[in-house]
Amino acid sequence: MTLPSPQPLKPLQSLKGVRILSLALNLPGPAALMRCRQMGAACFKLEPPAGDPMGQYNAQAYAQLHAGVKMLSGDLKTELGQKLLHRELAKADVLLTSFRPSALLKLGLTWKALHKQHPHLSQIAIVGAPGERAEEPGHDLTYLAENDLLTGLNLPATLYADMGGSLMASEAVLQAVMHQRSKGKGVYLEVTLSGAAAYLALPRSWDLTQAGAAVGGGHAGYRVYACKDGRVALAALEPHFAASLCAAASIEVASMKAMFAPATHQAIAAFLLTQTRKQLDKLAVAKDIPLYTLAN
Repeated sequence: MTLPSPQPLKPLQSLKGVRILSLALNLPGPAALMRCRQMGAACFKLEPPAGDPMGQYNAQAYAQLHAGVKMLSGDLKTELGQKLLHRELAKADVLLTSFRPSALLKLGLTWKALHKQHPHLSQIAIVGAPGERAEEPGHDLTYLAENDLLTGLNLPATLYADMGGSLMASEAVLQAVMHQRSKGKGVYLEVTLSGAAAYLALPRSWDLTQAGAAVGGGHAGYRVYACKDGRVALAALEPHFAASLCAAASIEVASMKAMFAPATHQAIAAFLLTQTRKQLDKLAVAKDIPLYTLAN
């Protein structure tokens, strides 16, 4: 079903008056910074002279991620770059990083060193995995793989671990600010992308989305089907939605258990093949059936 895109709710300005300095590159850190800016934070980013790789391989994404962010440039491996960094840290409330622990150590940015120099400062460290695994190379794809979130040889539709991690990082910023306001000192919080993937995988670990489960293809009202001129994502899971669907398709079901029967799957599939996307869109409105039609 094609519907007008709603305007996103404007976040509360919960971080107004909070100053964030980010050293984080690529996607999770900048996405977290974007969320913090939307919540009212004054956001600054210190990039290396070569810039953020994101700016090279997707300029449009980079521009959206950094809209409203004040950009700085400096080489943290030099004395001049370190002076710039610590000048900004002295004014910041939160530091956002996305380096391996060994890289932070080389740059003199361990939490012990930072907390000694800037006791007011909090650090949100985005890493791949917790503990010793923080040094392991990894990316969104590998973290999804280890949490059983890949299907066959297909790449995922989006970068779930990166974006989930970015939300966890922005949540951590809120936690840090609350801690600072109540305790008067900074705190160190770590966000792992593997942990973000594991959180997203919880429904799978609970068997909610495993094959044959209600939302894993077992319930005939909760599947993706072919229709006459495309596909339809059908989500008639609750009994009243399933009943409306079956009534519209002239399918008799003795009980909701029948929604798991192969015959019901076959009957719904056959009905949908007779319907165009336009017909299904109208049906959804008329009969209050949750579905969304897609072109092939």
